[in-house]
Amino acid sequence: MPRRGKVVDIQPVGRRGGCRRLVLVLLLIIAAGAAAWYFLIRPSEDAAPRRTVQAIDVQSDVVQEGDSLRVVVDWRLVLPRGPELAESARVEVGVNEGAISQVSTVPANEFSDTLRVPAPEPGQTASGYSCVAPMTRGRLRPERCTPWQFVRPAAGGTQADSAPAGAGRTQRTPRNAAARVSRIVVQPEGIQVDPDLDSRCAAWQRRNPDRSVWVTVNRQAVQECTGPNGKPTVAQFCAFAVLADGRRVKTLSSEKVEYCDELFRQWSAQRTA
Repeated sequence: MPRRGKVVDIQPVGRRGGCRRLVLVLLLIIAAGAAAWYFLIRPSEDAAPRRTVQAIDVQSDVVQEGDSLRVVVDWRLVLPRGPELAESARVEVGVNEGAISQVSTVPANEFSDTLRVPAPEPGQTASGYSCVAPMTRGRLRPERCTPWQFVRPAAGGTQADSAPAGAGRTQRTPRNAAARVSRIVVQPEGIQVDPDLDSRCAAWQRRNPDRSVWVTVNRQAVQECTGPNGKPTVAQFCAFAVLADGRRVKTLSSEKVEYCDELFRQWSAQRTA
């Protein structure tokens, strides 16, 4: 009886199994590429920080009112494109390196605020600052600050005291030397001046010893003598005298100064204290 051979069925490799392996290889390549991009190629947050709201052009206008200085602070906000929006702004005004300060918070759509700090005593200068910091998502962003000064000359004695820095000195002899001087009055009583940052004004004055820094006295000066608040970095004061008989006269240093002539007319029109 002839012996039958054993038949073994062999399943051929189909196209479906090859496609699966190819898809698996492609997925592995994509995963490796994504991992490489995330850890090696993608810029980190430190390398490309997101732009935030910033306060710029912070300026102050300072006026004396009684025993206080009224400080009006103005600024602008730079709002970058995107979801980052300011909710409010924190405003701080201080003198003497923050020994005395006032703080307020205003809505983001307001760009001016007024705060008050004590005025300096006669013969002294208040060195102050104004700062603005935007607030977004409940957190304060970096603040922007601008320095300012307020000079209050000494007055009220029977001699003209030395004027504060930047104002020069006044003569002590009234126009009528035979009359006794009751008291000396210095005008203006106080004025805002800007700090001379980097001594730009002092350098300009050394280069131009025969030129005046003034465009309009106590209002506008040459660019080198104009500070961060748009105020002159120097000040002009005028000394007047009240005689014992009640007359008001100019001192010699103020007699031929056009700016002092105008101040003297205004001062003479006031009632005698």
